[in-house]
Amino acid sequence: MEFVPVIRKVSQRLRSLGISNRIDDTSASIGKRYSRNDELGTPLGITLDFDSVDSITLRDRDSTKQVRASQDEIIAAIKSFVEGQETWEEVFKWLPEFLGQSTD
Repeated sequence: MEFVPVIRKVSQRLRSLGISNRIDDTSASIGKRYSRNDELGTPLGITLDFDSVDSITLRDRDSTKQVRASQDEIIAAIKSFVEGQETWEEVFKWLPEFLGQSTD
């Protein structure tokens, strides 16, 4: 799967809403990326992976909980969170929790 077009589309959609974002395309493990961004104070992280053909994962820095949903749902959740309309706990109630990668 080629991630670049999907990553760029998500990034552009967020920017069109006035939401600053940065793409981390380093070869570091996902755990190291999470850790680095946690240290920087990045409140939310989006992950695309081979399981994410039709969905993406959103991770909250403070709780480290993750949800997985469609691009539209994740972007709506980010917008709502950033604009202060909903807390992470409220977002977490309406998006399905993601507990980890499949081992297939």
